Amino acid sequence: MNTMSYKSYHARIEYDDEDEIFFGKIAGISDVIGFHAESVAELKSAFHEAVDDYIATCHRIGKEPQKPYSGKMMFRVDPEVHRRAAMAAELSGKSLNQWAEEALEKAAKQAGQTRRAG
Repeated sequence: MNTMSYKSYHARIEYDDEDEIFFGKIAGISDVIGFHAESVAELKSAFHEAVDDYIATCHRIGKEPQKPYSGKMMFRVDPEVHRRAAMAAELSGKSLNQWAEEALEKAAKQAGQTRRAG
């Protein structure tokens, strides 16, 4: 998976072989914002323009631009999974938050590597 980042926004990049263009979509926000170009340099410029236009449009219409992800996660797990995770965190000398962040980061990297290989 190829990605780009600009002003804390991220986009997933793909290539359309039939139309011979690169295209992307800003990830992590509910508004749908896409962009495309024929070269990597043009794509980078189009991405920056899309983000800047999104922010400007939001300000113009009085809407707060969405920021992708706050860093706070709330989810439920089976109590036994919670117990084992808390125990693993304690035994490694970390808080459950630190331990969970590392576990999620490792899983996210592995998922990204799997997608690229496929």
